[in-house]
Amino acid sequence: MSAEGAGPTPGPEPGSEPRPLCPEHGQALSWFCGSERRPVCAACAGLGGRCQGHRIRRAEEHAEELRNKIVDQCERLQLQSAGITKYAAEVLPGKNQRAVTMASAARELVIQRLSLVRSLCESEEQRLLEQVHGEEERAHQSILTQRAHWAEALQKLDTIRTSLVGMLTHLDDLQLIEKEQEIFERTEEAEGILDPQESEKLNFNEKCTRSPLLTQLWAIAVLGSLSGTEDIRIDERTVSPFLQLSDDRRTLTFSAKKSKACVDGPERFDHWPNALAATSFQAGLHAWMVNVQNSGAYKVGVASGQLPRKGSGSDCRLGHNAFSWVFSRYDQEFRFLHNGQHEPLGLLRCPAQLGVLLDLQAQELLFYDPASGTVLYIHHASFPGPLFPVFAVADQTISIIH
Repeated sequence: MSAEGAGPTPGPEPGSEPRPLCPEHGQALSWFCGSERRPVCAACAGLGGRCQGHRIRRAEEHAEELRNKIVDQCERLQLQSAGITKYAAEVLPGKNQRAVTMASAARELVIQRLSLVRSLCESEEQRLLEQVHGEEERAHQSILTQRAHWAEALQKLDTIRTSLVGMLTHLDDLQLIEKEQEIFERTEEAEGILDPQESEKLNFNEKCTRSPLLTQLWAIAVLGSLSGTEDIRIDERTVSPFLQLSDDRRTLTFSAKKSKACVDGPERFDHWPNALAATSFQAGLHAWMVNVQNSGAYKVGVASGQLPRKGSGSDCRLGHNAFSWVFSRYDQEFRFLHNGQHEPLGLLRCPAQLGVLLDLQAQELLFYDPASGTVLYIHHASFPGPLFPVFAVADQTISIIH
C-alpha cells in the first residue's frame, strides 16, 4: 500500500498525551513498515522516503491485527490454564494415589520376597548345621569305636606279651618245648591284630557343608561386594609376544603376528598367548570380573608362580599342568582345565562377563556368570601359594573390569 494522497493526520485528542512524531519529518507515525518492523510517517513511506518499496500498511490495521492476536493468545492461555487446573485437580491426585498404592505394593513385594529368601536361607542354614552336627557325631562315634577297639587290642597284646614273657622267664627248655603249640597260637593271635590304618571314616567330611543354594547366594553376595575392589592389572613383563597390552594394563588383544617390540625376559611367556597379573594372593577371599564377550577363545583362572614360561610344551600351557586352574572357551566349547584334565561344561549361553572367586581359606575356586546369576564351576583343591590371576587370549580381546 502507498502512503501517497493520505490526508492530514488528525491531531491528538484534547487531554490525551501527545503521540510520538517521526524524528526525521516531524509527522505522526501513522504507518507501519513491515520490512523494518517499526511505525513510520507518511513521508518515510512515500516517494523518496526511506521505506519506499517496503511492505507498508496503516498503523491502526497492524495494531488491530496485534489486538486480535492478543485476544487469541489470551483465549489459548485461558484454555491452557483451565487444562492445567483440571490436571492439577483431577489427574495429579489420582497419580499420587496410584504412586502410594504402587509403592505400598512394591514394599510388600520386597518384604515378601526377602522374607521368602530369608526363610529359605534359615531352612538351609538349619539343614546344613544339622548335617554338620550329624557328621560331627558320626566322626565322633567312629573315633570312640576305634578307641574301644584299639583299647581291647592293646589289652590283648599286653596279655599275650605278659604270657610270652612269663614262659620265657619261668620255663626250662623241656617245658618251653611243651608250650610250643601255645606259643604258636599266642603269636598267631598277636599277628591277627593289625596295625592302625588311615580311614576316611575317622575324618570329618567337609562335603557335608556343600550346598548349591548356599554357593549361589554366597557367590552373588561376594561378587557384589568384592568385585571391582581388587585393582588387578597385567604384569607387562609376562605378556606373550602374541598379545598386546593396553595402557591401563587391563586389556589383552590377540595378534597372530609375533611382536618384535617385546623384550624377552625370564618372566615372559614366549610361545603360548598367556599373561599373569601383577597381583598375587596367599590368603583370604578375592574376586574379580573379566569382560569376555568379544572373544571366542580365551582362558581365565589362577596359576602358581612356579608356572614355566618358556617353550611350547604342556608345562607352559594353561590348564595342562599342575600349576594352573582355568575356565576355558574355544568356539562354543567350555571346559575347566587343570593338570591335563578337561571337564566339559554344558553352558546354555556364552557369558559376556566371567566372575572369578578365590577363597583360599576354604581352598575353593569358583567361576560365575554375573548376568544370569549362575555358578558355572566350582573346584576344590589344596592350592599352593602364592596364586596369580592368569589369562590367555587366542581371539580378539578380553578386559579386566574395574
